[in-house]
Amino acid sequence: MSEQPTPADPEGIPRTPDLPPRTRGAAVVSRRRLLGTAGATGAVLGTVGALAGRAIAVPAGDTPLASVGSGQSPFHGRHQSGIIGDLQSSGHLVAFDLVPGSGRKKAAALLRRWSTTATRLMAGELAADGDTGVALDAGPSSLTITFGLGRSFFDRTGLASRRPKALAPLPPYSSDRIDKSRSEGDLWVQIGANDALVAFHALRAIQKGAGSAARVRWQMNGFNRSPGTTPHPMTARNLMGHVDGTRNPRPDEKDFEKKVFVPSDGEPDWMANGSYAVVRRIRMLLDDWEKLSRGDQEKVIGRRKSDGAPLSGGTETSDMDLEKTDAEGSLVVPFTAHARISRPDYNQGATILRRLLSYHDGYDKNGTPDAGMLFVCWQADPMRGFVPLQFHLDRADALSQYIRHEASGLFAVPGGAAKGEYVGQRLLEG
Repeated sequence: MSEQPTPADPEGIPRTPDLPPRTRGAAVVSRRRLLGTAGATGAVLGTVGALAGRAIAVPAGDTPLASVGSGQSPFHGRHQSGIIGDLQSSGHLVAFDLVPGSGRKKAAALLRRWSTTATRLMAGELAADGDTGVALDAGPSSLTITFGLGRSFFDRTGLASRRPKALAPLPPYSSDRIDKSRSEGDLWVQIGANDALVAFHALRAIQKGAGSAARVRWQMNGFNRSPGTTPHPMTARNLMGHVDGTRNPRPDEKDFEKKVFVPSDGEPDWMANGSYAVVRRIRMLLDDWEKLSRGDQEKVIGRRKSDGAPLSGGTETSDMDLEKTDAEGSLVVPFTAHARISRPDYNQGATILRRLLSYHDGYDKNGTPDAGMLFVCWQADPMRGFVPLQFHLDRADALSQYIRHEASGLFAVPGGAAKGEYVGQRLLEG
């Protein structure tokens, strides 16, 4: 007797046979027909202003989700999601290496498969095949899934001639203690969501979707402050206790696009509207840092710990008076303060858009915490963004003695895919 086809819900999504009917229906409704405000608080590290989320209408009779669950980011668009917009409270970074022999054809099939999965999950739908059911009761929760290509990807797929010049190896720095096994990779995926189960669900779906084409090279987990934990939207704090991300460039600045994204007529053509992501795992030497007095910590950073305002006075967003001195004639913001050294006007205009996650991976046998930040920064050209800025910080930043760079990667992140396309299609089929 021939096998009967799996019945479909009214949405056209095949039901999962091993789930009870109410659960199946709730999964479809709660993850597709939602109500609330998108990106509710912006209370995260490095807030950049533009919200990528949007609310979803809910039919009469359905129970709406809270605003945190209903936030939705679009997969299709000029740029990939996950670059601008408020940071989410939970995230994963994962790199894959193509299995030997996979080649260009399998890489294209993989990115097509991943793009389909990301489209569904970011819309609050079930994964196309074998959904694990981890996030059945949640809305999209502002999920974003972003894809990048490493330098080695082009060699493995026979596309070395189309590799961008900007995708050159990053130079070494004195604070580097790089673990190569947790660095670089053929493919890179950034996942963020305002719910930890939604983020994990996406991570698992991406890993399963790799199939026989690619294997995980490394994977890191991070977190930010949860939406709604502060009385009003504000820049959050890093694990050193300081406000982090105040001077991130904003999308409403006239030259924002030029600094962050490859222009439509840029080179190579398949990178139009894309960006370059530098990824660094930076351990904070918290035991040493916490021995400093609050005043000494503030001199290292150049800002007040209480509210992120510059030591020269004002509020968090006040312009820093770099010439102001105290009663003894010393600069209020020291020459080596991180907030001074990292300014674009101190680095020939070098600008990066920082998108951070904190991490904590336990303690060693001496009780020393393995904690810090998963640092991702975006720019139109890393040779005019991260590279010169990090050289300056490496030489003169007082913060350098309290941090250690332990993993590194540079990835070309293609522009967003139009409907019916997959990320990287212009490269792999061009």
